[in-house]
Amino acid sequence: MKPSSSSAAPAPAAPGEPAEGALSSRAGLFNGIAAYSMWGLVPLFWPLLMPSGAGEILAHRMVWSLVVVGMVLVVLRRWSWAGELIRQPKRLALVTVAAAVITVNWGLYIWSVNNNHVVEASLGYFINPLVTIAMGVLLLKERLRPVQWAAVGTGLAAVLVLAFGYGQPPWISLALAFSFATYGLVKKKVNLGGVESLAAETAIQFLPALGFLLWLGARGESTFGTEGGGHAVLLALTGVVTAVPLVCFGAAAIRVPLSTLGLLQYLAPVFQFALGVLYFKEAMPPERWAGFGLVWLALTLLTWDALRTARTNRARAAELAAQLPQAQAQAPAPLAASASASVEEAPGPEIVATTEDPAPRP
Repeated sequence: MKPSSSSAAPAPAAPGEPAEGALSSRAGLFNGIAAYSMWGLVPLFWPLLMPSGAGEILAHRMVWSLVVVGMVLVVLRRWSWAGELIRQPKRLALVTVAAAVITVNWGLYIWSVNNNHVVEASLGYFINPLVTIAMGVLLLKERLRPVQWAAVGTGLAAVLVLAFGYGQPPWISLALAFSFATYGLVKKKVNLGGVESLAAETAIQFLPALGFLLWLGARGESTFGTEGGGHAVLLALTGVVTAVPLVCFGAAAIRVPLSTLGLLQYLAPVFQFALGVLYFKEAMPPERWAGFGLVWLALTLLTWDALRTARTNRARAAELAAQLPQAQAQAPAPLAASASASVEEAPGPEIVATTEDPAPRP
């Protein structure tokens, strides 16, 4: 909205001192890079929890995540959403579905890393934007631009090449991508903030996870406390590993454009892929390089199209803004107000993939 004539103008920044907006944007960019870097480097953490199995690690992650995110909510004093959610059974049911889907995603990712499938797991998050777009077409009847169709087709070709290279479809990658895309679709309908969403989902996961851990303890198969205090601390840190990147993402989401977050999201699978090849020494025969190359080509097309669309939208908004004074001068007051609103509501930049409300990453 345009400030009234009586509003005081903001004081100019001192010479050599960055403007408040620039500082906020810089802090947002730092938080975004930190969040996606932590998600990308998390394959280094899960092997530290062995000899715990993937199921036990997953259960500890659910239990301790609720503890950590509960502490965050206490500090932020954000509890009003919980009562509203409980009074909306359909919305609560969607949160339950989201919790079930992310449980599959988390568990499969932990198992993949601890069983030498880091590269294949990274592929799942590379192709996730393409799967998200495909689900939008199939389930939401969204219409794609030609370049987006080309990107999806290239992604499908990549899966076929990788299936040939692996001797079977890359099931781990596809399961991670589809579960994550489904999770994003459900969360879009729930419309909860990142921290609140994680709190609701882990609250649903808590009792089954705690029950599983107690069952393991009763059978003498729990590693919590039997492998030393350091191991117990590492299992408890799964909550921190889950919550801290999400908090950083939340700080970034309110400070930088979603188009920037859409580009930063590729940091995570890039780091995961690099770790799989360089640190974990996983095999990359030529056919797998060919498949990954096609995936990266598809993502390049998708990114280029998104940036081009963002520029077009900004140009349209600028054109509307330039025409506004003349329209206000010639139109009656109600029409002038309507023209002003149309400029304020001009479409913003289109992002590369869904980043409105981040899913808790691997």
